Amino acid sequence: MPGFSPTHAAWSLAAQLDIAKLFDQAHWIVKGVMLLLAVMFVIGLYIIIYKRMYIGRAASESARFTESFWKSRDIEQIYKAAQTLRNSPISQMFVAGYTELAKLHSDPALKDDREGNLANIERALRRAQTVEATRLESGTPFLATTASAAPFIGLFGTVVGILFAFLDIADSKEASAASLKTVGPHIAEALFATAVGLVAAIPAVMAYNYFQRRIKVLRSEMEMFEQDYLNIIKRHFLR
Repeated sequence: MPGFSPTHAAWSLAAQLDIAKLFDQAHWIVKGVMLLLAVMFVIGLYIIIYKRMYIGRAASESARFTESFWKSRDIEQIYKAAQTLRNSPISQMFVAGYTELAKLHSDPALKDDREGNLANIERALRRAQTVEATRLESGTPFLATTASAAPFIGLFGTVVGILFAFLDIADSKEASAASLKTVGPHIAEALFATAVGLVAAIPAVMAYNYFQRRIKVLRSEMEMFEQDYLNIIKRHFLR
């Protein structure tokens, strides 16, 4: 179309939208829905920023610890390295296994029970793995809830807003002369709730899928480390 510009149309639409006015004129139920969605958005944004930093540190420190673990032949040096890399789930698994191994070696009565000792170390590793997996996944259920529920909450606000808008028009003296100019602002106020719901849901679903993929990789690395660690314990410490 001659003279039509999508950018100009977008700016024109933005100029016509008065968010404060839309919120102020909305029904109190719709306002409550908008506030709830705004709170969900803010909490979700905080979780996204925090989890991005935490999972990033966990992945980088796990890579550093794994490199140190395979390069060093001194278990004491590996333990010291693990103590400095507290954000790494793999290093915390090593600390749990090392602590259990130290307990077994400090008690002479347990040295001959090879199978029992190995089972104790395996349980310590599994407990540490569960704790670290829980830490990695903390906060992500809220993102999943926001991603699935926010659009429907916004839709609820829209339906309620449109319902009350038409009831107000029906009760007014100008009901017979109602036109798009009369109904439009009320519908816009109601539809704004759906827009807020989508604003809350879209970042949440994208972040949730991203974090789940990163967490899955870290969990796989923890499972592989558990097997490697147990094999080393069998060969060198529980003969």
